[in-house]
Amino acid sequence: MTDHDVTDFDLLRKRVSSFVRDRVFPVEQVLDAGGPPAGDLRERLREEARKAGLWALPLPAELGGGGLPLSAYASLAEAEGASDHGPAALGSASLLDATMLARHGSARVRSAYLPGVVSGGLHTCYAMTEPDAPGTEPALTATRAERLPGGGWLVTGRKWFVSNAGHADLVTVLARTSGSPGDRTGLSLLLVPTASPGFRVLRELPILGATGQYEIEFDGVAVAGDHLVGDTGQALAIASERLQLGRTLRALRWLGQAQRAFDLLCDRAAERQGVRGPLADRQLVQQHLFEALLALRTTRPLVYEAMALVADGRDAHVEVGLAKTAAARTLQDVADRAVQVFGAAGLGPDTPLPALFRTGRTARILDGPDEQHVSSVARRVLRSRRTSPPRSTAPS
Repeated sequence: MTDHDVTDFDLLRKRVSSFVRDRVFPVEQVLDAGGPPAGDLRERLREEARKAGLWALPLPAELGGGGLPLSAYASLAEAEGASDHGPAALGSASLLDATMLARHGSARVRSAYLPGVVSGGLHTCYAMTEPDAPGTEPALTATRAERLPGGGWLVTGRKWFVSNAGHADLVTVLARTSGSPGDRTGLSLLLVPTASPGFRVLRELPILGATGQYEIEFDGVAVAGDHLVGDTGQALAIASERLQLGRTLRALRWLGQAQRAFDLLCDRAAERQGVRGPLADRQLVQQHLFEALLALRTTRPLVYEAMALVADGRDAHVEVGLAKTAAARTLQDVADRAVQVFGAAGLGPDTPLPALFRTGRTARILDGPDEQHVSSVARRVLRSRRTSPPRSTAPS
């Protein structure tokens, strides 16, 4: 990258950061509330992003996106993620679905849906977890897809904690096309238009008071044969590919929110005056600031290392597990420290801290709980040591 390229990219990052700060931050409460007002406002923000040349920066240029490679997009993802609503407002929220459909969708699916997904005209969601089958155990999936005589599929089952299902046009559903719950084989992904007869949104599932998660039902939904994503039985491989990128993107966005909480903490400490002077002079407040900064500075390299490996197409299971867990913990920790420095004001509606803390707490469960990543990373590290030649401990 030339000096000119670096300068241009730094300017682009500043523009993204300014858009999120100036256009998205002020309307977060309306967007959090959901409903038609939130939908209308979201569309206005998207139109502003298009006019500003900031729309869908990491999505394919030939489909109307910015065409940025993942390696370059990483710092922009952190800037966008300073608000939960930043990626949707700037058109990058569909990156996972667009990537999955571009790589594994049929020719008809790619031509019929990809342009709309990238342009923002079609909204997507991903349905994996079931009420009686935790997301950490996809082999227990009970939702079934049975072959129809004409070559299509008939999908029956329920999913829950499906992000954005309330206004989605397309849902990618993990379903069992053969075998029984408990089998790791026989799982496939199908792309289902939500206008199909038999598809229903059963209820919204607020998470610690926040909207955006839903329980949905497939009551004998007919799906065309060419709406299979990948081959039959290939779901877990595609899901693993998707999860590595998805978890890393979330970690980058959580970093952006942790940085936001840290900035609020610093501003409060510097500006708040007490009878004994500013909060910044108190050692316990200084300790909160130090610990928050330490968490940010030690987590950021982990997350960027994971993104570099994912962008390069290399195995990154260990790095992604470390990054996801560290970023979730950092967001919760930094937001908690900022709330403590704000005092009662940090619990109320006048700052974004309650929402930031809520995101941090849910982050430790969504996309795999901490415990899953701890065990998975430990097993991989120990397995690699068992299969590698022993290291010499003799002095050189």
